[in-house]
Amino acid sequence: MIDINKQIGHWRNGADEDWGVAQELIAHGKIRHALFIAHLALEKTLKAHVCRYTGELAPRSHNLVRLSEVAGVNLSEEQIDLLADVNEFNIEGRYPEMLVPPPTHAEAAAYMARIAEVLQCLNTLF
Repeated sequence: MIDINKQIGHWRNGADEDWGVAQELIAHGKIRHALFIAHLALEKTLKAHVCRYTGELAPRSHNLVRLSEVAGVNLSEEQIDLLADVNEFNIEGRYPEMLVPPPTHAEAAAYMARIAEVLQCLNTLF
């Protein structure tokens, strides 16, 4: 039998840790890595919601938009658009042939601020 509360705790703790690492990386100018880890923080938060909503294990997916759908969370169109944008940082971090120039520091900081807002929104739903 699956201990769903344990799964939720695992995903939430991982998301919190990853978000802290992403903030440290961005502060040190490691933009590509920071955004990759920020994607992980969103992914893990959404997987916690999937477990909470479905009572099942989260799927082995990295697609934030799909995870938000499975999790049954009600996000704005702007938030969904952000998830779609942040998906690209996951792909770029995994597949070097997909590399495009990283966002500028200012653009990355704006992404981080928007990601923080979505994480805060998602965390209020627990």
